Amino acid sequence: MAVCTDLEPYHFSLLSLSLSLSLSVSLCLSLSLYHCRSLAGLKAFTGLEELVVDNNLLGNDLQLPRLPTLHTLTLNKNQISFQALLEHLAEATPSLQYLSLLGNEACPNQLVSLDKDEDDYQRYRYFVLHKLPTLKFLDTRKVCKTEQQEAEARGAFMKVVKPKSSDMVVSSPSTLYTPLPRGSRDGKNHKGVLAKCRYIYYGKHSEGNRFIRNDQL
Repeated sequence: MAVCTDLEPYHFSLLSLSLSLSLSVSLCLSLSLYHCRSLAGLKAFTGLEELVVDNNLLGNDLQLPRLPTLHTLTLNKNQISFQALLEHLAEATPSLQYLSLLGNEACPNQLVSLDKDEDDYQRYRYFVLHKLPTLKFLDTRKVCKTEQQEAEARGAFMKVVKPKSSDMVVSSPSTLYTPLPRGSRDGKNHKGVLAKCRYIYYGKHSEGNRFIRNDQL
C-alpha cells in the first residue's frame, strides 16, 4: 500500500527545506508551492517513487540524493535553465520513467517564450531522451519508438548552445560599414559631378541590330 505525504502549501522564508522526520516508508511526496531552493532534506526519503516539486525556486544547482526507486519526477515552473541537470538525474534517479520540466527555461516551448516553436521543443525532447533513455513519458507526451531511435542516433547533437553576452561584440554607429566614400557619407555634405559626353551611340555596331530590319522598327 502506497503512503502519500502531501504537505499543505506554505511560504517558507528559509533558503532550504530541512526534513528532520525520517519517512523512509513514503512512496509519494508533494512539495509544490513551498518556495524551496534546495532538496537536501530528501536524504531521509530513501524509498521515494514519486516526487512533485512544482512551482518552487529550484535552480541549476539542484542536487538530489540518490533515489534508486524514483520513477516519477515533476519540476514544473521552477528556475531551471541548463540541461546539464539531466546528467545529474541520470546518476541520482536510474529508474526514472516520467519527467516534466514545463515552465522552465530549459524546456523551450511557448509557455516560457513566444519565440519558440515546435521544432525547438522537438529538439529538446531528442536531447533529453538521449541523456535519459529510460524515460517513457516526457512532459505531456508519451515517448514513442521513433523518438527513441532518433534520440539514440542524433540526440547528442540536438542541444541548443547560445553565445555568451560577453562574446557578442556590438559595433558602434560610427564604425558601421558603408560602401560610400568618406566625403559622401554625410547627407548634408554630398558632392555631385555634372559632365557632358561628346560620343553619341546610334546602335549601328550592335549585334542585336543585325537581325532587325528597318520596317520592323
